Amino acid sequence: MPREASARFRFGLMLAALVLATDQLSKWWILDVVDLDRVGQIVVTPFLNLTMVWNRGVTFGLLGSDLWWKPLLLAGLALVIAALLLRWLARAESGRVAWGLGLVLGGAIGNVIDRARFGAVVDFIHLHAAGFHWYVFNVADSAIVCGVGLLLLDALIRPQPAAK
Repeated sequence: MPREASARFRFGLMLAALVLATDQLSKWWILDVVDLDRVGQIVVTPFLNLTMVWNRGVTFGLLGSDLWWKPLLLAGLALVIAALLLRWLARAESGRVAWGLGLVLGGAIGNVIDRARFGAVVDFIHLHAAGFHWYVFNVADSAIVCGVGLLLLDALIRPQPAAK
């Protein structure tokens, strides 16, 4: 692996580890310190609540159910995707791609850990304004969205090779 690609790979892995640690620490704090599972909801600001949601599905609760094997299936699928992202990270063409993949990878693994531990993902950040309520999410979800945004941005603004 060329030196520059190796540096991007290491950076992406460190970013993924930072996202993973931040995600898991925030979930530990919410569950064990704040005890949000018992409390249910805490109003923080006029636009932010901490609201306990156990997401048994995927994005926005899609495909959710209480079937015992569903979290294992979703976790296994996420691990396969994480492995593919890791391979892509090893060949990242730019720093922006390494950033994006590191964010997505760390977030995906954070949610896989939840599915393995709890059978559901711990969601607790609830933004709302003017009667509009966004889906309840977590640090991992935020990282995934930001990472995908960076990957899309890279795809849109990357200079295209000159035609021969």
